[in-house]
Amino acid sequence: MLHGKKFILGITGSIAAYKAAYLTRLLKKQGAEVKIILTPYGKEFITPVTLATLSDNTVLTDFFKHDDGAWNSHVELGLWADAMIIAPATANTIAKMANGVCDNLLLTTYLSARCPVIVAPAMDLDMFQHPATQANLKTLESYGNHIIEPATGELASGLEGKGRMEEPEKIVTWLEGFLKKKQRFTGKKVLITAGPTFEKIDPVRFIGNYSSGKMGLALAEALVEEGADVSLILGPNLEVGNPRLHRVRRESGIGNRQAEIGRISLIHVVSGEEMYKEAHEIYPDMDVSIMAAAVADFKPLDPKESKIKGKEKGFSIDLVPNPDIAKELGKLKRADQLNIGFALETDEGLESALAKKHRKNFDLIVLNSLQDQGAGFGGDTNQITLIAKDNKPRKFELKSKKDVAKDILDEIVRIGNQDQKLFP
Repeated sequence: MLHGKKFILGITGSIAAYKAAYLTRLLKKQGAEVKIILTPYGKEFITPVTLATLSDNTVLTDFFKHDDGAWNSHVELGLWADAMIIAPATANTIAKMANGVCDNLLLTTYLSARCPVIVAPAMDLDMFQHPATQANLKTLESYGNHIIEPATGELASGLEGKGRMEEPEKIVTWLEGFLKKKQRFTGKKVLITAGPTFEKIDPVRFIGNYSSGKMGLALAEALVEEGADVSLILGPNLEVGNPRLHRVRRESGIGNRQAEIGRISLIHVVSGEEMYKEAHEIYPDMDVSIMAAAVADFKPLDPKESKIKGKEKGFSIDLVPNPDIAKELGKLKRADQLNIGFALETDEGLESALAKKHRKNFDLIVLNSLQDQGAGFGGDTNQITLIAKDNKPRKFELKSKKDVAKDILDEIVRIGNQDQKLFP
């Protein structure tokens, strides 16, 4: 599974640095290529000569080669690797990663990496349990990084508790499982619609809803981690706290209609009509389409170019239906394509979701209810019920939207392999 894979192994200043030597050897025995970045404090615990011998590569410790002026490009390193592993990761390095500090080559490479980043903490139990460290680890997870939880046992301080860097054999097993799962959507093109649509009444007013787009963004992140090429058509959501989206906006400018980062092609739209046109254009090339957007059902018949003045008796607006994006794409669906829809209900959820699934030709529908505490618009959690081809509902417990996205992807793979092997 790891043969031919390229890993950056970052080693920081911890007594557990000796385990990195064993980890390097195990990765090499699997046929992987390993480039090691050693922090200045890491050199106090293990020598570059040892690691260079085990990895068959020069160990990188500094930005520059002072004898000839050449430099080690953190950008090239970040593009080269299939995964970046920081093991051991000290509390200090974790804190710097969480806050964007880049005062050594390892941290600069981390900020440039477009590959998955895996962090294996190593520290004393009180440091690991400290609220600051726990908050920093949660921040790293929100960035899409993966944490390999430390083991419990005897620590360098002589205390017993949680903080030991996980054993190299278990890290390799974790990597094998991660990369195997990551490959499920390799080569697949996935369309996601997300967020609300705003339907213009006049230059200052619109018809819309409370959708944040967080569920669609979580799905996009999960799919990219598994190798998919994602086209994300995003309605005019406000700030939703997603670092990757913010980076896209910084690089492209919020006014730009389309931007790319990694394997996400981000298309900004405002109205349901715009979302329909963009989705309809690219749909024939898609393997999977996930309609997670909360598209306004109706739009004003005659939007005004000037602001409507306030009137004591009020005023009325004539509404007409928006294009039904899911239904129209369902008419075009081929046997080798999968369409997934969402249904947010307040009552009679199962009946409504089943009818919607049939009406719009969905292979899978994701139902959530505003009656479930913690589900619905705007939050970081969701509770879903999945209804696939057998029409039998499967309800899941309340989870983070990141974990909900994983459940949805598992189900997509399952139904895609029932009748035909659409996924490896």
